Amino acid sequence: MANHLCRLLEQWQPQKNEFDWVLATIIKTDGSSYRKAGAMMLINSMGQYFGLLSGGCLESDIMRQAQQCWQTGCNRIIEYDMREEEDLAWQLGLGCGGMVRILLQPVIAANDYLQLDQLHHCLSNNQAVGYRQQIDQQAPQNTLVELNSALAGDYVAGACDISHVNGVAHMQHNLTPPIHLAVFGAGVDARPVVAIAGSLGWQITLIDPRAANGRQQYFPAADEIVKIMPTDNQQAPWLQHIDAALILTHNIDLDAAALLLVQQSSAKYVGLLGPIHRTDRVLAQAKLTRVQLTKPLANPVGLRLGGELPESIALSMVSEVHAYLHQADAQSISQQLFSANETSLLKAL
Repeated sequence: MANHLCRLLEQWQPQKNEFDWVLATIIKTDGSSYRKAGAMMLINSMGQYFGLLSGGCLESDIMRQAQQCWQTGCNRIIEYDMREEEDLAWQLGLGCGGMVRILLQPVIAANDYLQLDQLHHCLSNNQAVGYRQQIDQQAPQNTLVELNSALAGDYVAGACDISHVNGVAHMQHNLTPPIHLAVFGAGVDARPVVAIAGSLGWQITLIDPRAANGRQQYFPAADEIVKIMPTDNQQAPWLQHIDAALILTHNIDLDAAALLLVQQSSAKYVGLLGPIHRTDRVLAQAKLTRVQLTKPLANPVGLRLGGELPESIALSMVSEVHAYLHQADAQSISQQLFSANETSLLKAL
């Protein structure tokens, strides 16, 4: 299951009164850690947890610690420190070598479910919102903070800020809706694209007017399958909520229609499958020049990851979308790995 908070809340909301729940939030890290401040996980009294705060090594103990929140109705702060040999983290085998501090909060009607219903409503309606948590061991006092709608697209998902009011610490993190990807073309090669994007928790709109394509059983991760190619954004209100579009219909006319359509959209990234000479034909059909494009066009689309399988191509495309929207350079974290590889190739020559 995807770990985006919006997806976690989708799991929690229908069951919020069936079990006891605790919200676990990382409030501080030092040194190496699997996830950083602002990461969240939901735990229930049936021993289930939704989301991850570590690579799986802490979750069972976090669940044990959460029981005290149900008994007291108050926050609880716990810490795992792999830098200290006497710390429980050593016994649990936490190997990152850093410190993780976690805020546990009971999710009950008495504290208005920590405002999680309202938070889910905002994220589900494509609204960025600030979520403020009081960091103490008293009864929870979580609140939502309205963000400047004009700057909503500039907020970095998960960005956290610690402030102090009357000596009490508060953490606010800006939460953004899941990335919304429009995939034009619902052929066989689109299946791994939608599957990979779905595993990331992205919202996916799949568009293909061809009767044989876009069957729900082949695209279980798609949130919406559109069987009519819209001609403007009045016919397709979702166009004003998409973050990226991938065009892979393998049809010049349909590609041209999609390329025209996304010029009216909110997309920050547009990728078009196929070589440059084919794109020239698509542009000619759309009566567009590259200078007239209002959206950045990635063509040929994807990162140079290697591999020939449809799954490899899909991974390449989704990876480029991911890197572009997160403003990352898509380079290896370990420069030594590729430096060593280049040295080996030179020796072989």
